[in-house]
Amino acid sequence: MDLGFQAVTQENWKECIAMEVLKEQRDFVASNAYSLVQAQYMVGLYPLCIYDGEQMVGFLMWGEDEEEDHDLGMCRLMIDKKFQKRGYGRAAVIKLMGLVREKYGHVSFYTSFESENTVAGKLYMDLGFAKTGDLIGDEIVLMAQL
Repeated sequence: MDLGFQAVTQENWKECIAMEVLKEQRDFVASNAYSLVQAQYMVGLYPLCIYDGEQMVGFLMWGEDEEEDHDLGMCRLMIDKKFQKRGYGRAAVIKLMGLVREKYGHVSFYTSFESENTVAGKLYMDLGFAKTGDLIGDEIVLMAQL
């Protein structure tokens, strides 16, 4: 695996928005198109395409929530249905956590997941996230110390 992140650009945005999760996962994550629009109108969001070498395999978005005392967190993670169950999600979260730690030092880093999405919940908790006791809508909020 040669995992890397690339910005969404004029050259790759169509491929990015064409990626899809499995039908049964669609209620768990916003579409990449929605996420890209959101990033254009909300300050502090950073959308990234996930690549294995030259092959785009997924998408994530992280950011800084200026309304919540500058909390840092990952608000999107999706791996295209053709590339799931290969470790890309785990590798992408680990890589992102490393990049955030490098940029900001030892900080709290947040994410959340729908309670029905047990796969995401297990992944995040296996990577050191713990439940905060908070909810964002119906999503369970998790935090890791980087």
